[in-house]
Amino acid sequence: MRRISIVKVLPLVILLVGSGPLPAQQAQDWPNLQRYRQANDSLRAPAANERRVVFMGNSITDSWAKFFPQMFPGKPYIGRGISGQTTPQMLVRFRQDVIALKPAVVVILAGTNDIAGNTGPSTLEMIEDNLMSMTELARANGIRVVLSSVLPVFDYPWKRGLEPAPKIVALNAWIKSYAARVGAVYLDYHSAMADERKGLRADLTTDGVHPTEAGYRVMAPLAERAIAQALLQSAPR
Repeated sequence: MRRISIVKVLPLVILLVGSGPLPAQQAQDWPNLQRYRQANDSLRAPAANERRVVFMGNSITDSWAKFFPQMFPGKPYIGRGISGQTTPQMLVRFRQDVIALKPAVVVILAGTNDIAGNTGPSTLEMIEDNLMSMTELARANGIRVVLSSVLPVFDYPWKRGLEPAPKIVALNAWIKSYAARVGAVYLDYHSAMADERKGLRADLTTDGVHPTEAGYRVMAPLAERAIAQALLQSAPR
């Protein structure tokens, strides 16, 4: 059956976490649009020669942003990660937190929380559809796209027993193939960070999911090379 990757607006429902409802503010702002709204409003437009890069993602990107001045000195790189987020939440805020900032490149790192079921059950095809939609939105607005592999995970500490490692490998294979098909850049963190179980190397994490500073230092040069490769491309039209 032919897949259609058109973004559809669906009614949002209040999700339950454990035995209690989400806090009222979070339930009303499911994609957390308020998180970066003020920062976005205060951000100046890119200078004529500025090659702004927005990193869109979840807690891995969110925690990385504080290291940007050290790892990417002098670079106009902006973090727009939100802890716990899944690809449908990122898709809802993609215009506000990426397109409106007018970057030359967006680096998308997403999907692990979908596999963990943070906002409910999610198939790989659902994740792929959302990644396609974000890519299409970016390219339609003249933004070059870097699609990152999902980082390796052997088990999620907050939801044991899901066996995510093979699902992540399968999703990354699709991301690599899709990036090649549409002219996006594929950024492979997984190969450099996986152990023999296809989990995150113990020297790069404390919980098996989130990188430490040592993990981010592995990721930084890989991201720099992918961004440089993207910048060599003509801007999409």
